[in-house]
Amino acid sequence: MDVLVITVPLAAPLVAAVVARARRRPSRAVGWVTVVAAFVILASGVIAAMLTVDGEALTVGSVLRIDALSAVMLIVIGSVGVIATWAGVAFVETELAAGHVDDSDLRRYATLVPGFLTAMVLAVLANNLGVLWAAVEATTIVTAFLVGHRRSRGSVEATWKYVVICSVGIALAYLGTILVYYAARQSSLPSSSALDWDQLATHANELDPGVMRIAFALLVLGYGAKGGMVPLHSWLPDAHSQAPAPVSALMSGVLLPVAVYALIRYRVIAAGSLDPSFVRTLLLAMALTSLALATSLIIAQRDYKRLLAYSSIEHMGLVVIGLAIGTPLAIAAGLLHILGHGLGKAVLFCGAGQVLVSERTTQIAEVRGLLARRPVLAGAFGTGFLALLGLPPFSLFASELGLARATADAGFAWVIAVALTLLLVVFVSITVHLVPMILGSEASGPGDTAAVGSPAPLLVGLMALIVLGVVAWPLDQLLRSASLIGGTP
Repeated sequence: MDVLVITVPLAAPLVAAVVARARRRPSRAVGWVTVVAAFVILASGVIAAMLTVDGEALTVGSVLRIDALSAVMLIVIGSVGVIATWAGVAFVETELAAGHVDDSDLRRYATLVPGFLTAMVLAVLANNLGVLWAAVEATTIVTAFLVGHRRSRGSVEATWKYVVICSVGIALAYLGTILVYYAARQSSLPSSSALDWDQLATHANELDPGVMRIAFALLVLGYGAKGGMVPLHSWLPDAHSQAPAPVSALMSGVLLPVAVYALIRYRVIAAGSLDPSFVRTLLLAMALTSLALATSLIIAQRDYKRLLAYSSIEHMGLVVIGLAIGTPLAIAAGLLHILGHGLGKAVLFCGAGQVLVSERTTQIAEVRGLLARRPVLAGAFGTGFLALLGLPPFSLFASELGLARATADAGFAWVIAVALTLLLVVFVSITVHLVPMILGSEASGPGDTAAVGSPAPLLVGLMALIVLGVVAWPLDQLLRSASLIGGTP
């Protein structure tokens, strides 16, 4: 049973990639195979959650492992993947009809998207930290081609920026991983298990604090770069704005959280080997700086896809605040925020893709009166922003409330005061940008009669956000178990 639960979510997207590669011409059938693969990942995450909710872990050798924390992340990957790939079926049809790219480009797209899902699944299933690093590195290679899908000047520039900055980040993470291995070898751990997370977490107090301090700082910078955190964040708005909408949804809703997931795993080791104040100060500095920078850039933003990208930096900053506090409540709220943010960004980026097809522009000032011409799309897009701003009854309201409570309980009321002030500025800024787009005086859009794709995946994502915000079951016990793995009392 353990082998099936672990191997099936890895095999499903691989099969979808092989099917896509074998077809000479992309088709709806190929797109739906990828949707099924994403659904298999989601179903596997649910099954894994039921098997690990009591604190048990499923393993295959010493390399792959599922516990409650991994199960949460599988659910995130699967749920965001279903929405993004579902919307991706219409994206492929639109690209074919518009003649933006040829069949070989679309076949590559249909192959790389399930490849991206495979790399993300491997990252959250890896017990060996070297395998985790390799899986995150693989995402850089895969998504580089996806960002440059249309081969325009802007997309090529964004691709190179993404590759260069994330390569620097992943190199820093590699150095950090080597130092963790060195510290493990200097303790009682044999070479065969010196990078196994469960062994490192158990023997964390035996690791050299001097080596681990440097290692953790490098890992925070390295994986923070993949998570869109300051100071190596500048790739994110360019890549998100140039990538196809379903790819942007996957990058924002899955790639960034998986990088933060890596930091959660390393934080457990660092908390057992280092002074907690060092770990907390480092993470808080990165989180608050990222949140402040994202807020300032959201105020002046004129492109709605880049606006969503900067919003991703803001939300990852909130999650890292929870990681810095590190209590079970903070970790549980952060994981719920990751899930809610992933669903919200899947809805909004896929909705942004449909707005782009309709209006043929990503400029906020050039989109007006969308509700009068595209009522369903405008309603889903606007509601997605309400969810992203943390309004009830959506799950982001519950997660932000949990983060605020956990931060205050830990004696860091000033942190939540700063964060809430910045969130208020974000709320006002996004509202100022959004209202004219949705409710402004109607302007005749060039694509008024164009087919923009089905609103079904957007509506499903919004319903999931409402359910998660209103009903605690069945995630409450799973989040509690996951928080005990990633948090410290």
